[in-house]
Order: sequence, then structure tokens, then C-alpha cells
Amino acid sequence: MPLPSGNRVNQMTNWHKILVAVDDSNLSELVLNYVGEVVGGIDKAEICLLHVYPEPPPYYFTEKHTLQEYRDEKENAARQVFSRAVEVLGSHAIAGTRITTSCLMATGKTFSKTILQVQKEGGFGTVVLGKRGISKAEEFLFGSVSTAVLRESRDFTVWIVS
Repeated sequence: MPLPSGNRVNQMTNWHKILVAVDDSNLSELVLNYVGEVVGGIDKAEICLLHVYPEPPPYYFTEKHTLQEYRDEKENAARQVFSRAVEVLGSHAIAGTRITTSCLMATGKTFSKTILQVQKEGGFGTVVLGKRGISKAEEFLFGSVSTAVLRESRDFTVWIVS
């Protein structure tokens, strides 16, 4: 049987480069524990924790705030999320040296598009995210990040933890 060519080969060889979308929810902790259980004993695994936050609401600037203040506020919150995430992964024997972090504002695009862009630019073979318990009506009206990432995924693996 012939081996796959092109990006599919890359997917098989870079599965250990894992992008994990995190926030401050209980679901994120569940996702992190799942990742830890699956790859905790695999020294080859490299994990990038990604926290994506929305653009500021329109009223934010009318209250004399700056974009930099908004970014600082969100990045400070992300540092706490990352600290807890590293702690959870560490409880599964994943060394901090195998973990990187990235905090990005979803500027002019959806959270799912931001995650997909980071996946592509970073060459991640695996993307892990949680699936929130939203209703079918909410999913229809607002969309679901996990559904959108899954629908748009090409040549990489997606783990959806619920």
C-alpha cells in the first residue's frame, strides 16, 4: 500500500506538535487533563497553549480606554489561565519546557479562523479544543468554534473534548 503524499505525510510526522485552545472554564481543565492523560508519558510531545480573546466592544473606547489597556487586561488574564494550564499538565508529568503559550486577539476574524491560522503557521499536527454544551439554536445562530474548526480542518487531527 503506498504512503500518503504531501501534507498528509506531515500530519503523520508532526502529530506530536499539539495546539490546545484554553480559557478560564472548567471545560478547559477537562481538556488539559485529557491531553495530559493521552500524551503525558510521551517525551516527543510539544504543547502550545493558545488563548484567543475577542476584539474590545465598541463602548470600550468611549470610556477613555486604549487598545493597549484592553490587550494588557486580556493578556494578564491569559497569564493566569496559562499558569493553571501548566500546573494541570505538570500533574501528568509534562515538563514546562515542553509547553509554550500564545495569546491572541481575534482581530477581524472568528475564534475558529484564528485557531486555524495558528495551526497552519505553527505546523501543528494536532489541535485540541473543548465543545461547550450549547443548544442547536445557539449553534445555528452563533456557530460553534469546535464545529467550525472541525469543518475547516485539512491535513491535521482535531480532538474535541466534551
